[in-house]
Amino acid sequence: MRSGFVGIIGRPNVGKSTLLNSIIGEKVAITSSKAQTTRNAIRGIYNEEGLQIVFIDTPGIHKPKNALGKYLTDTAISTLKQVDVILLIVDEKLSGGPGDKYILDLLKQVKNTPEILVINKIDKIAPDEYLEIYNEYDAEGVFDHIVGTSALNDQNTDVVIDMIKPYINEGPQYFPPDLYTDNPMKFLVSEIIREKALMYLNDEVPHGIAVEIERYIEKDNVTEIDATIYCEKKSHKGIIIGAGGRKLKGIGKAARLEIEPLVGTKIFLQLWVKVKENWRESDIMVSNFGYKKDND
Repeated sequence: MRSGFVGIIGRPNVGKSTLLNSIIGEKVAITSSKAQTTRNAIRGIYNEEGLQIVFIDTPGIHKPKNALGKYLTDTAISTLKQVDVILLIVDEKLSGGPGDKYILDLLKQVKNTPEILVINKIDKIAPDEYLEIYNEYDAEGVFDHIVGTSALNDQNTDVVIDMIKPYINEGPQYFPPDLYTDNPMKFLVSEIIREKALMYLNDEVPHGIAVEIERYIEKDNVTEIDATIYCEKKSHKGIIIGAGGRKLKGIGKAARLEIEPLVGTKIFLQLWVKVKENWRESDIMVSNFGYKKDND
């Protein structure tokens, strides 16, 4: 048996969660066009005969602006010290901005860990632009392999797996072969609700929302879930609820339709909206909402 851990890092919104979902073949991490959608180090488990690869999808690395941002960046950076292979996901040239340069400097400090560059969104990148990105990163002499992918279209994700395999050594089977994530069901449910809220809210409410599962009861034919969506300002509460409660109902319906096949029963979902002003600025509130460092 061979087994190992792979860390997925990169700037916000380069497609890390989409790549993870494509590799695993299941929805492990929520996705959104907004930056900083991923807030925890989410594990996805790839299994085939005699091989288990545990992928850790990290929050996008960026210069933190508040307690939540510091937690997210610390989580991503700590992943570099825990894995057998590092995947850096990019979607533009190194000279495109300071974000990728900062991450590259971090990678240069990591010794004896294979590093693979994944140039994502090649369906949106012209061939000559892809070549420029490739050559710019290749010249840094950091990466063992470079590959282009379109995670959204499942293009070349199998190539990524093939590049990783030689670096996975003999080890224990950490998880059952039919398990594709070790995240608890309540966590997955809360993330799906948050994803649908982000989808329905567009840019009306900043990223300052969190979801807490207040009640989760499994019965024979139905699962009863009560969840609270927290926002930072009173003005945001009305936006999330919407006129006549229509927006909140839409969030609930979209979440329920995705949660039902996940849990295998009908879902009775009730949503509430509450205000916790400036919760992202508080280390205590960040921790209370479940954003805790993964030191396993």
